[in-house]
Amino acid sequence: MGRKFYYRKSDLKVVVILLLFAVICILLIVLAGRGNTTAAGSDTDSAVASPAGKQRRAEQRSGGYYATAGRKVERFVFDPNTADSTALLRLGLQPWQVRNIYRYRASGGIYRKASDFARLYGLTVKQYRELEPYIRISSDYAPASTLVKNESSERYRRNERDTLMYYPEKLKAGQHIDINTSDTAQLKKVPGIGSGFARAIIGRAERLGGFVSVDQLDEINGFPPEAKDYFEVQSHNIRRLNINKSSLNVLKKHPYMGFYRARAILEYRRLKGPIGGFDELAMMQEFSPEAINRLRPYIEF
Repeated sequence: MGRKFYYRKSDLKVVVILLLFAVICILLIVLAGRGNTTAAGSDTDSAVASPAGKQRRAEQRSGGYYATAGRKVERFVFDPNTADSTALLRLGLQPWQVRNIYRYRASGGIYRKASDFARLYGLTVKQYRELEPYIRISSDYAPASTLVKNESSERYRRNERDTLMYYPEKLKAGQHIDINTSDTAQLKKVPGIGSGFARAIIGRAERLGGFVSVDQLDEINGFPPEAKDYFEVQSHNIRRLNINKSSLNVLKKHPYMGFYRARAILEYRRLKGPIGGFDELAMMQEFSPEAINRLRPYIEF
């Protein structure tokens, strides 16, 4: 036989009361959660509806840096290297484009010409064409090398002007200048003679002691033979070397003498005394008849 369980009335009342209490607690908890959600929603809606909320939401959409709602696009002259954010926004650029410009300038970037601004990310052809007439790049941002180029060009023009001023024309056919008395300015009047050959002529005359013939110009490396027609030798004031008194260093510097002939002269003077004339000079193997003929106008005993 099964065993039967029985509850007293007092026990049943306690169980019912506990169940009711549990149901009431659950209802309170559910109602409290809905109330908080409704209150939070009301606060959010009021915040969004307020002007401050609208501004904050606009800032969040634009990146949190600028309030751009309702702005009016303007056109005015600006330099993208120095324009501030307010000016760039007034020109119709987006906040993120303005930030890109600031980053580019902070990293050392420079807009050197108007077309450089066209590389701005997100800028359309239409926007660039509208802005291009208003872009003005300061000369302070031009490459410093332009100063050197300008100075070089000015120096070239000045030198060219001076050349035309001091050397207006060359000698004409049939005109001559004295090779021994002309300075570099006069020498450069000869067709085919510039500063280089003019200095070479003066230097050769100094080492020789003077020219005795126009043909001696052929001894200058690369000298144009047609230029010889404009030279003549009128002055024969030749500077001579005394081979019995001059030192080795002085003798060897003459273009027609050199070290070995100068040493032979000093050795002859040491062994036999002063040299009496060209006949004794010809007794030395270093002096050929050709060498003596070239030296004849330039030495004395």
